[in-house]
Amino acid sequence: MAHWAQVDENNIVINVTVGDNDSPDEGYEWLINNLGGTWIKTSYNTRLGVHYDPETNKASEDQSKAFRYHYASIGTLFDPSIGEDGAFFPPKPFDSWLPDRNTISWVPPIPIPDDGESYLWDEDSQSWQPVEA
Repeated sequence: MAHWAQVDENNIVINVTVGDNDSPDEGYEWLINNLGGTWIKTSYNTRLGVHYDPETNKASEDQSKAFRYHYASIGTLFDPSIGEDGAFFPPKPFDSWLPDRNTISWVPPIPIPDDGESYLWDEDSQSWQPVEA
């Protein structure tokens, strides 16, 4: 089975479905012919660019199955300019956070303080707030 993500004109995932990987009648061609839009294959077992064996949940010996860095989910961003095949970003934690194309992750508009204390991001004030013990 193959998983497919449909992206809108802004490369935001709007749908994820399962199709047959080997049969054109039930895979990519079926999606295009029956649903239209732009569909991109995604790997259910890929996290942080590593493919995991679904039986053992350990890194697969065959890493050729790892692609597009993360499994797509509705609302995630697809960036076609990353790597050979593009990359799906994980879910965006806050509206103000920005994509980091080097780590395929989201970063806050203000770096977290590096003082050994614990902080949580406050979206309303756009600032890091100390965690009270």
